[in-house]
Amino acid sequence: MEISPFYEKDIDCMHCKKSFPTLKVRSKFIKIAQTESDFQPIYADENVNALYYNVFVCQHCGFSFTEDFSKYFAPGVKEQLDQQVCAKWIPHNFKNERNVFDAIQAYKLAFLCATIKKEKYIITSGLALRLAWLYRSLKNTGQEMRFLKLARDHYMESFSTEDYASTQMSGVRVMYLIAELSRRLEDYENATRFFSRVIENQRTGGEGQLVAMAKEQWDLLRQTREQSAN
Repeated sequence: MEISPFYEKDIDCMHCKKSFPTLKVRSKFIKIAQTESDFQPIYADENVNALYYNVFVCQHCGFSFTEDFSKYFAPGVKEQLDQQVCAKWIPHNFKNERNVFDAIQAYKLAFLCATIKKEKYIITSGLALRLAWLYRSLKNTGQEMRFLKLARDHYMESFSTEDYASTQMSGVRVMYLIAELSRRLEDYENATRFFSRVIENQRTGGEGQLVAMAKEQWDLLRQTREQSAN
């Protein structure tokens, strides 16, 4: 009997506390063929895209979240979620296999919930970046650029407030993403500034791969600027 790449997992909603089923991808089926310069994974099997299943959407109340969300709800936040999300929610589930449009809907819901809940900028920037990747896969450049800018701006907020400090993200990785997203947005001033800061990091050692990537993208940026000047 052939094993499905997916399995069902029960999740407890952080907001309404009710349980709901969601699909997850078995790790042995997640094969990344290549990774883009802004860390978008390109999966070897386009029918098994792990990105589609990162967001849990509660079928009961509509609250949408990822494993990275904080369990803390500030005073008044639950009431705001009830008004802005739950009151408008038409109960339906996301427990089946998802396509790119389901994934976009799930990430947008998660971004809305994260914003109301006042999650850290490092969380909201990651959600926006993944939305940009999903739109890129649809070749919808307008929406891709919209969410790249949102991601870049939130990464800049994260960097200035250092709210990434207690996460798996390092300051160098945040700087690299600000630089690379700025390059893609043709904001060459910020791209140059932040690539320089990543490359300076080689003096202190560590994060060698990111420094090497920054040098590659810096060269690409320099060539683009020279061509546009001619």
